[in-house]
Formats: sequence, structure tokens, C-alpha cells
Amino acid sequence: MPVSIWFWTMRAISILVLYALAALADDALSRGIEAFHAGRYAEARSYFERSKDDQAPVFLALVHAATGACADALPSLAAAFTHAADPTLRRLAGEALMSCVESNLKADYPSDADVLYQSARAHLKAWNDVVYQMFQKTPASYRVNQISGEILEIQGKYREAASEYRKAIEKNARALDLHFRLGRAILLDSRGPEALENARKEFEAELALNSGDAAAEYEVGQILIAQGNRERGVTHLERAMSLRPDFVEALLAVGRARLDDKHYPEAILLLNRAVKLQPRSEAAHYSLMMAYRNSGDLDAAKREKSVLDQLQKPPEGEFTEFLKKLGEKPAKQ
Repeated sequence: MPVSIWFWTMRAISILVLYALAALADDALSRGIEAFHAGRYAEARSYFERSKDDQAPVFLALVHAATGACADALPSLAAAFTHAADPTLRRLAGEALMSCVESNLKADYPSDADVLYQSARAHLKAWNDVVYQMFQKTPASYRVNQISGEILEIQGKYREAASEYRKAIEKNARALDLHFRLGRAILLDSRGPEALENARKEFEAELALNSGDAAAEYEVGQILIAQGNRERGVTHLERAMSLRPDFVEALLAVGRARLDDKHYPEAILLLNRAVKLQPRSEAAHYSLMMAYRNSGDLDAAKREKSVLDQLQKPPEGEFTEFLKKLGEKPAKQ
């Protein structure tokens, strides 16, 4: 679940709902925003595509951004940020645009120190500002418990984090993402049988609130497989993949399942999609190499092995090259 995208989505949707229902006459647009607020992204997309309102393309782009389809979202977001007359819509488009650009940068340059530094710096400042305001202005809200849980989670205090998430759920049982975070905190603390079962219940509770949550589907699938229920687990993984076609972890999991079942053509197709989405993923290239090898395509397997070998080499950037040159003898004139 991309944190930057989900952060602005959950923070902004309540504003969007009030804005649309109070001021806009297009029923399809209003229904779409209501579905978006509830996390029913496929339904929201359908309404926005049918809406005749001039602002529908922007809201559709927000759906694309929230579900990770940034390539589809960027043109409309950029246009809205530049030209939208409504300041709220312009701000939301700008936030989504920044999230998508950041997401793309990190995907394209996963080991670039400058990209990671700028991302961390921006997030840290935003985090500190918002947390301060929340504790000052809304100390009794469930969001304070949620943010406390997130802070404890970062510190590795997973049981304390789970306690805060439970308090947040007690205050707002219908809030999205709380059961998911609680399930994750339980898993981070322990992978024992009881923890797996408790975490699965939390992810299933998240799905009861938001049937379109691909990450929750993925977690349920992985837990079911760990519990020995492979068939049901793979079904959930397939559901996660259908909800988010760009969900690399789901593509990998289903691809490996097809590989285990000796369905090599389908495994190769899925793993190739994963490689295209994350060209530097060692796990994706390794699984694809195995799929090619087991299918009998040894030439393709060797190509993947070559790519994997390159990825496993230590990165050599400009600074590394500069240090090498310092140790070189000057060329004779």
C-alpha cells in the first residue's frame, strides 16, 4: 500500500465528499465521490467515466492515482493543477501529482541516494507538521491513536502499536485502514499460529469495510497459504492481482503459484509483467529465470541469469568512478 498516495487520499476524500454533495448537481459525480470515499474504486471509476461534469476527468485521475495507476493519472492531474479554477481541486490534484511523481522516481531509481533523501526529507517535514497539529487540536480523536500506532510501529514497538490501533478501532469501527494496520502490526510482532489467525481476521475485517483493498486481499492470501490452505490463499492472491494489475508482489505470488503448478506459460506471462513493472527486482528475475528453465527454454533462462548477476553487483555510481580515478596513475604524455 503506497503510503504517500494513501495519505493524501484518506486525508482529502472527506473534503471532496462535502464539496461535491453540497455544490455539484451531477449525480454520477456525487455517487462516484461517495464510492471513492468508501474505498470502492472500481465503482467510483465507473461513475466518473459516465459523468458529464467538466471536473469528472480530474476525479477519475484521482482514482487512478489512489490505485497506483499513475501513468493514466498524470496528464489529467498536471492539467488540473495548472488550470483548475477551484482551489481545493487544484490542491488535491497537486498533492496527487507529487505522490505519483515521487512513486515513479522511487520505482525508476530505487537505489538513488538523492531520490531517497529528498523523499525522506519531504515526508519527515509533512509528518512532523501534521502530527503536531493533530495532538494539539484533536487529542481525543481516533486519528491520534492511529498516528501513535504508526509512530510506535516505526520504533519497532509492535505490541504497543497494535494496542493503539485497537483503541482507534474502538472509537471508529468503520474507519478504513485501521484493521489493515492492526493486522500488519500483529504479523510484525509474531508469525506464530495464533498471530497468523488474529492477523487474518483483521485483514478480513478490512475487506468487509473495503472489498477493493488489494493489499488486504494479498495478506489474507499469504496467511492462508502459510496455514496450509493453498487453494483459498491463491484465490485471494488472484483477487489482489485483479484489483491492482500493477501490484508487483501479487503478480509474483500468483506467478510462483503457477510455476509450482507447472503452468509455465501463464507463470512466464505474469512474471514478465512483474519484471516490466520493477526491472530491478531480483525476486522477479529469479522467478522468471526458474520458469524459463523449468519450461525448457534454457536460452531465455540464461538471459535472466545474466540480468540477475548484473543486479546483484554492487552499484557503481559517479562517486565510485571518481574514487577509482583518484587511484589511477596519470597517463604518460
